[in-house]
Amino acid sequence: MTIGKELQEILVCPRCRGRLELTQQGDALICAACRLHFEIRGGIPILLIDEARKRGDDRGSSSGRTA
Repeated sequence: MTIGKELQEILVCPRCRGRLELTQQGDALICAACRLHFEIRGGIPILLIDEARKRGDDRGSSSGRTA
């Protein structure tokens, strides 16, 4: 499920206030400026910095981190 065009136009990155672009799959929003990847779940963009992934980061949804 993707988000509406009107909603996408008003959303900005919570970190840098940059423009968010919808992925081709329509499953996430990406900030080109700080390269954060915000997942869309059930049509709702999750714009929490702690939940975001760096673009290209293949980490799963688990919170475990490696040092």
